[in-house]
Amino acid sequence: MNPLELAGARPGPAFTVTFDGRPVRALPGQTVAAVLWAAGITSWRTTRGEGRPRGVFCGIGVCFDCLVTVNGRPNQRACLVPVRPGDAIGTQQGTGHAGVDHVGADDGGDGHAG
Repeated sequence: MNPLELAGARPGPAFTVTFDGRPVRALPGQTVAAVLWAAGITSWRTTRGEGRPRGVFCGIGVCFDCLVTVNGRPNQRACLVPVRPGDAIGTQQGTGHAGVDHVGADDGGDGHAG
């Protein structure tokens, strides 16, 4: 049975975000981690030292295993950042700062500019 039916949930219409350039279906209210998991993606970061894959560990924003790049902003916790239509989500390599320009960027800490 569909979990949405069990919970009686009535989310708004689905929309599309991209992960590493590939379209992924998302629902309003989902976090980046929930969207990626639902798409069968379980790893979206590599460690600094040895490039080992990482995804969600704690799922509540305490650790930093789920870091991802959202709309060009590195170090966003996938378990906390809600997706928005058109978001460009990317695998984060290491610290996520290689070639990233932060001049004038302000996302309020939620991965979304504005």
